[in-house]
Amino acid sequence: MKFFNRDKEIKKILSILGDEPDDIYFLYGPINSGKTALINEIINNRLDKDKYVVFYINLRRYFISKYDDFIEVLFEEYEEDKKPAELIKGLIKDSPLIFGIPIPKNTLETLFSDKSEKNVFKYITNLLLSIKKEDKQPIIIMDELQKIGDLKINGFLIYELFNYFISLTKELHLCHIFCLSSDSLFIEKVYNEAMLNGRAKYLLVDDFDKETALKFMDFLSERILNKKLSNEEKELIYSYVGGKPKDIIYVIKSLKTDKLKEILNYLLNDAKQKLKYFLEDVKEENEELYKKVVDALKIFKESYEVEDITIGKKIREFLVKRNILFLDPIEGILRPQSFLIWNGIKELKR
Repeated sequence: MKFFNRDKEIKKILSILGDEPDDIYFLYGPINSGKTALINEIINNRLDKDKYVVFYINLRRYFISKYDDFIEVLFEEYEEDKKPAELIKGLIKDSPLIFGIPIPKNTLETLFSDKSEKNVFKYITNLLLSIKKEDKQPIIIMDELQKIGDLKINGFLIYELFNYFISLTKELHLCHIFCLSSDSLFIEKVYNEAMLNGRAKYLLVDDFDKETALKFMDFLSERILNKKLSNEEKELIYSYVGGKPKDIIYVIKSLKTDKLKEILNYLLNDAKQKLKYFLEDVKEENEELYKKVVDALKIFKESYEVEDITIGKKIREFLVKRNILFLDPIEGILRPQSFLIWNGIKELKR
């Protein structure tokens, strides 16, 4: 299906890629707002494959509890008798995208036994330099980087990684770095990290605003249902799911077999039940915490967005960590992760 909208974000990212690498870029936003889809669209359809080489490392799908886990995700092992730069030429024949960092088996075994992040980074730097010599611009994309936020070797691996990214961008101007995350507490931590001051930029990939969401419904319904929805139907969908792309897609696809009101009631009931069980668990474990959580959520009965400090830090972080609320630390706002959760909150009783 043709990619919809995001012209502003695409233009911004392409402009960044057209310049010399100079900053680490963090792409953040609510859950299911389309961050990965945006990056995939740019990689697959907007880049000149003769100019760029993209290394995509997806931490989302893996349980990472130790250094060896990280190395397994970071690298893609091969046994061919070729230098990594020669292998890359074959890998990017049809697309600039490579999953993981290519590495010979014997070299990977050395990295596993040595357990030194410095040697890992040295190998990657040499690979990137070899790509530059071929007049191509390397890009590294780390999806769900927060998965290694607490991983230690000698110190925290994440800080060593940030230092390395700074050397690749701010110092060597060698490689563009994009880090994606739906974890807004991680983004808040990164935003307040002194070592990244003046070395990182932040791009919000948000849910659609109302005007765009209604256009997205038209876009989908014409392609999936071969018809247009009425204005009343679109307004009703928006009142339930807002501008969350994934939820809108689900509703439109479900209209092939089910009635609109049934679909929306199912989604809302699902959100309400999950919120109810979440609160039940909190109450069972800590009655005082439960009261504070409910008081915090009641703030959203009247407003979709509030200033972040409206809710105390501990309760705020608790609700963000449990994916009830989304925190935008750059704008200093809090809001429910979705319209569905917001609608569930508005029906809270106490």
